Amino acid sequence: MNTLRLIILIMLLNSTLLYAQTKQTSFELGPLVIDIEKDESPFSIEIKNITKETDVYSFTMVLTADEAISPPKTSIKWQTPSIDIAGIWTPEFNNDYIIPADWSSKKLSSMLTQNAPTYSLFGHDDINRYTVSVSDAVNLVNLSAKVREEDSMIYHQLDFFTEKHKAVKSYEVEVRIDMRETPLYTSLRDVADWWANMEQYTPIAVPQSALEPMYSTWYSYHQNIKHDELLAESKLAKQLGYGAIIVDDGWQTNDSNRGYAYTGDWEPERLTNIEKFVSDVHALDMKSLLWYSIPFVGDKSQAAQKFKGKYLSHSESLGTYVLDPRYPEVRQYLINHYIKAVKDWKWDGLKLDFIDQFKTSDDTDLTIGNGRDYASVYESVDKLMSDLVFELKKINPEVMIEFRQRYIGPAMRKYGNMFRATDIPNGAVTNRKRIVTLRLLSGDTAVHSDMLMWHLDEPVELAALQLLNIFYSVPQLSVRLNDLPTSHLDMVEFYTRYWNANKHVLLSENFQPQGITSNYPLISSYKGNKQIITLYGDSVATQTNNISNIDIVNAKKTNEVILKLSKNTYRADVEVYTPTGKRVEVYSKVVNGNLLMLDIPVSGLAKIKLISK
Repeated sequence: MNTLRLIILIMLLNSTLLYAQTKQTSFELGPLVIDIEKDESPFSIEIKNITKETDVYSFTMVLTADEAISPPKTSIKWQTPSIDIAGIWTPEFNNDYIIPADWSSKKLSSMLTQNAPTYSLFGHDDINRYTVSVSDAVNLVNLSAKVREEDSMIYHQLDFFTEKHKAVKSYEVEVRIDMRETPLYTSLRDVADWWANMEQYTPIAVPQSALEPMYSTWYSYHQNIKHDELLAESKLAKQLGYGAIIVDDGWQTNDSNRGYAYTGDWEPERLTNIEKFVSDVHALDMKSLLWYSIPFVGDKSQAAQKFKGKYLSHSESLGTYVLDPRYPEVRQYLINHYIKAVKDWKWDGLKLDFIDQFKTSDDTDLTIGNGRDYASVYESVDKLMSDLVFELKKINPEVMIEFRQRYIGPAMRKYGNMFRATDIPNGAVTNRKRIVTLRLLSGDTAVHSDMLMWHLDEPVELAALQLLNIFYSVPQLSVRLNDLPTSHLDMVEFYTRYWNANKHVLLSENFQPQGITSNYPLISSYKGNKQIITLYGDSVATQTNNISNIDIVNAKKTNEVILKLSKNTYRADVEVYTPTGKRVEVYSKVVNGNLLMLDIPVSGLAKIKLISK
């Protein structure tokens, strides 16, 4: 064996490949050929830690230079055949599952405050084909998988440093490619665990209060909030099974025009006796959360003048500046306001909005200096949020912090213990889809629905669909409860109390949404000997693991339901309920064969106990 071949063998055994300042490199990763391309620069590339574990492959790419400079645009590319590929799943809230053609500009953009760096190609049976994940959830990474018309191959590409980046001497990122034939929800759950086990992304604890149904003021009141009205709503919400109220935008200004011109000073102009309000809510044995838009200082705020010149951008349409968190005094100003809310006013949590507006633009000066103690915007946001969580948990170890979809990546789990589906008023089906998207990547972080609302003249069984479509998340309700007809109140109380009694099942890790491209017409979850199946379309419900206690929620406009059993002979004890909680049938029947036929009212519920014969 000559010397060159010996060197190559040693390098392969060490799972490390070294490249000089070349523009393109290639290596094999199991069945894949990985190409790395970068713009001309002094950076060299090192590929190390090449591993395989049960069809899960990974490697680490390291860029190094002798002196600190901005790293070059770098792309990792490979291709796979389009065989049994039904679509592409991404964490974007509006994902359509369509695999774009290779001439399309469509891509997933991930950074600290937007999305998460992963996508999945799945088969026609919802089975994972390729799930690709990246360890860098802080800096901008563009991910894409596109089909080429000439050869029906899928071309995968990960792009790094496509926007300005601060000067560095080294950069390291791990890429993970899961090719196991496993349900997509299993593959994505493992991605969430992979991130959560990284020291830099350790999620904060989730208090039990974050798992209580909540009443939100946003859709029902918008900015027109009053102490007495909200307290009356809170009293009724408590009776219906809700454990907290979220006071949204409007408490800080008497201006009711849309936009954010009056944000930034955070004085309770409309909710004037704010401490008394919190005290009144606590007297009901409820928690309280308060809304803030983190980065905004409105055009008409005093803060806009105070921090003149310390902005990242300005929005004419929203009437606000976006603060630059690289200035320590900006970070401290924001933190002080949130400390005041939790320490002085006694709020139990914060709804922190618009953090995705902290972002780099082409004219952002990515250097330390002129009062900035960080060069990177994203790293300064991490500092802001890490310091904030530290300070708030000193005051209240069980403080709740909510973020809205799309700021839901692994880094955001460090700061937030509640992720809410993004705004979709009166949109039951889309709310369900977005909740599933969140649940698949959020681990034990509390996933909340977007706020529920509906027309007061809606038939009760159709109004119930708003609630049933979000059953596998923590409900947030935003209708004026004191205006609801009695039947609607009965429905809300029945299903909210059912949810409270069964949330350990509905929110368990054994969460199994089915039918990706059909927006999940069947969702099942189980824990111990209890399974809850919700049908949103005419699908066949299936018993899991011989579980004997099965509840079926009929969230569709037909009554016929079929339950497929794992054994041929059972006695089934059945109770059937309407959406208002009225029990309309109680019966037992012997099932010969493995199909149990049921008649369940629209938006009704069947509780089934199976006894082996």
